[in-house]
Amino acid sequence: QVQLVESGGGLVQPGGSLRVSCAASGRTFSMYAMGWFRQAPGKEREFVAVIRSSRGSPNYADSVKGRFTISRDNAKNTVYLQMNSLKPEDTAVYYCAAGWDGWNFRGLADPAKYDYWGQGTQVTVSS
Repeated sequence: QVQLVESGGGLVQPGGSLRVSCAASGRTFSMYAMGWFRQAPGKEREFVAVIRSSRGSPNYADSVKGRFTISRDNAKNTVYLQMNSLKPEDTAVYYCAAGWDGWNFRGLADPAKYDYWGQGTQVTVSS
């Protein structure tokens, strides 16, 4: 079992930056691929970024590539999403999720491939 708790969301102006964190319980955190997803009102949950286990290689949605950076600290059981150059269309509830590290990146972009989810943290980009 893995429990995930997101934090760090809030209100930020367009062009600003924000870092959201996801703290995981359990001693098997380092074995999981960790993903970030987001869901805006009236829209489906969409993939944002994923980082593999100890190998650490990331993958990003085209909409955030070059602006967002995912990282993890296995010693702290924490995954981060650094968000720069934020746009109003980035407004959403951001969720972290843990899934099997053996899926390819296409699989890891699918929410159905993840076993554990956090409760989400709201990010609002507005002036």
